[in-house]
Amino acid sequence: MTSRRTSLAIGGGAAAIAAAVHFGPAITSVMGLRRTVLRGIGGVGRPDHVALTFDDGPDPASTPAVMAELDRLGWRATFFLLAPNARAAPGLVRELVAAGHEVGVHGERHRSHLTRHGLDSLADIRRGRDTVAELAGVSPQWFRPPYGALSAGALLAARQLGLRTVLWTTWGRDWRAEATPSSVAADVLGGLAPGGCVLLHDSDCTSAPGSWRSGLGALPLLADAFAERGLSVGPLGEHDVRPSSVFWPVGAA
Repeated sequence: MTSRRTSLAIGGGAAAIAAAVHFGPAITSVMGLRRTVLRGIGGVGRPDHVALTFDDGPDPASTPAVMAELDRLGWRATFFLLAPNARAAPGLVRELVAAGHEVGVHGERHRSHLTRHGLDSLADIRRGRDTVAELAGVSPQWFRPPYGALSAGALLAARQLGLRTVLWTTWGRDWRAEATPSSVAADVLGGLAPGGCVLLHDSDCTSAPGSWRSGLGALPLLADAFAERGLSVGPLGEHDVRPSSVFWPVGAA
């Protein structure tokens, strides 16, 4: 009986350790930590610059309108692409690159990596990376997990595939049905700190139908606010995000 109890205790302890390792990176979901301690994973960069990023595209119903507004404003951004959407609209992927935008990896499925095992995360991120690279004709540098949910397996997979994992420091919550251009701009500005990284969406494929229009409508409002603060806007590649040996590949610039 004692031996059995010991075995159960050891097994339970091992399971607890495995769970702690798997879920440990989820601490990055705390926005305040990303703005202060975990600045690399948050995408904190130059204090006079805003990194503008979009998730979940490309989408023929919405991405062209977002691109047109960015062109009008003279802005470029980083677009984190879902692989099925990219394969369904390869021309849009090429147009993004031709317009000077960055393309990053959002994965194959929009599903939290906290619910996956390591090999599943590796296969998903590899599929996303390979799809983006093939269609864009460039090697993506950035990975952002769906929902910003990070597991140890996802972090290790991204490192193995040569990708820098980055989340965001402020967002517009433009995925909500009740979002408006004014609410999106207010949410972004309310969380904006020097060197901020902004998350918006150029597709409503995982959001409330039509919600992308609120993010689109917020862009000129944000342009006015950024100009008043003397902030320039661009993709992550121009943001001077400092490398993190914890979250990025060794030797990443």
